Amino acid sequence: MSTESVSPRAPLWEINSRVVVFAAVGAALYAVLGLISFTIPGTQNVDIRPAFALVPFFGMRFGPIAGFFVGLVGNMVIDQIKGYGALTYWNWSLANALTGLLAGILFALVASRLQKEAVRLVAVGVITWIAMLIAFATTFTDMWLQDMNFATWASVAFGPLLLSNTLVALILTPALDAVWEPISKRIGR
Repeated sequence: MSTESVSPRAPLWEINSRVVVFAAVGAALYAVLGLISFTIPGTQNVDIRPAFALVPFFGMRFGPIAGFFVGLVGNMVIDQIKGYGALTYWNWSLANALTGLLAGILFALVASRLQKEAVRLVAVGVITWIAMLIAFATTFTDMWLQDMNFATWASVAFGPLLLSNTLVALILTPALDAVWEPISKRIGR
């Protein structure tokens, strides 16, 4: 495997047609596939959402700006379609966006060191989990927005989400990356 296939070719913060197209495609995919989710009983609308794997994946493979857009717009569209309203849970949409942004930044920092496929896939899982942990910790704002205490937020919102998204982070995001790697080599990305 060449490092060229995992290293970003453009500067990290460049917005070009490639970033815009992949961000739009990613947000649309996340919005549609994100509707396939299962609410965890006893939580504050926390879903097991396999499509969440797209957010850090797009951040890592197409840059932090694309990852941010996929998470923000995709989650807002999902909330709108589900009837919550696009801005009702704005802090959770922002947490999705930050996951894509952080995953893109962290991946760019280590991409040149990922020579072996197994190491890259483990790194993808770890990066996804770290980005998700940091990003979703920002939803502590629910303590004020939803008038709840820390224990309630941790047990009915953050904790269940962290658990369900850990499955996504450790299984589905590396699987997406494993599927994408040969494609990216073939198309020269």
